[in-house]
Amino acid sequence: MKAIVVRSFGEPEVLRVEDVPVPKVGRGQILVKIFAAGVNPVEAYIRAGTYAHTPKLPYTPGTDAAGFVEALGAGVEGLKTGQRVYTSRTLTGAYAQYALCDKCCVHPLPERVSFEQGAAIGIPYATAYRAIFQRGRAHPGETILIHGASGGVGVAAIQLARSTGLSVIGTAGSDRGLELVRVQGALPVDHRDPKHMERVLEVTKGRGPELIVEMLANLNLAADLETVAQGGRIVVVGSRGKVEIDPRAAMRRDAAIYGTSLWNATPVELFSAYEAVGDGLTHGSLAPVIGRVLPLDAAPLAHKAVLEPGAYGKTVLVP
Repeated sequence: MKAIVVRSFGEPEVLRVEDVPVPKVGRGQILVKIFAAGVNPVEAYIRAGTYAHTPKLPYTPGTDAAGFVEALGAGVEGLKTGQRVYTSRTLTGAYAQYALCDKCCVHPLPERVSFEQGAAIGIPYATAYRAIFQRGRAHPGETILIHGASGGVGVAAIQLARSTGLSVIGTAGSDRGLELVRVQGALPVDHRDPKHMERVLEVTKGRGPELIVEMLANLNLAADLETVAQGGRIVVVGSRGKVEIDPRAAMRRDAAIYGTSLWNATPVELFSAYEAVGDGLTHGSLAPVIGRVLPLDAAPLAHKAVLEPGAYGKTVLVP
């Protein structure tokens, strides 16, 4: 089969297509024939060798994919060969024509959801669900501010928040991204404007949002603390460096800052997240937005694009 293989950490060009054997399915495992694989920022950090946890070389990147069940290992129940599925983690890497997965990480894909959309579910929707509900403890009727709302996690966060009765404000940094935020049902705010956080206060009548989902804390956290509502929460999903803040801003508002990482989620938390996401996919309240579809050999381009400003939906690879 064809697969992306990384033999040394470095620039995107280390992502190279190779011929490798199709994985053999073992007990409790599922072999998935992949029709689309999602590209996430964390995979670019891992490839560069700068992430906290790096795999043993060589390796094939990717956790999120969608396709058909090719083979079932002994002891696997609840799925059948030929069934449409998406993955939330793999054992052998998703940037390939086939991927081996543990049973817990393979989920039914509703007919209404395309394979490209299926490849955009795993990390983005579970991350958004964990940030909003498991860490942020959101309640219907509250206002949520989502930074970077036009990207994969941002779109997921808008859809999850709206489906549970939250009022949503979303920032984006391009005209196209702002329109996507609006179409998804959130109030768009242009974060290219240096005074965009004043706009957030204006639309919340000076109160500020009860919950802020922060995708780039090194740029925004200090301003978040000056904007969040009294007793509000800030959940940090992403950061690319250090930031200086004034703790008194948190003290004045009794505000709380929570970090979150999907890798820290317990099996129970992951089960809860994917059950909720699966229900939303089935009933149509959740629908991933695809921004770019590229062939497998364009993985270097995909890794460059996923870190660029002006995010729009999800980038997926088609092997």
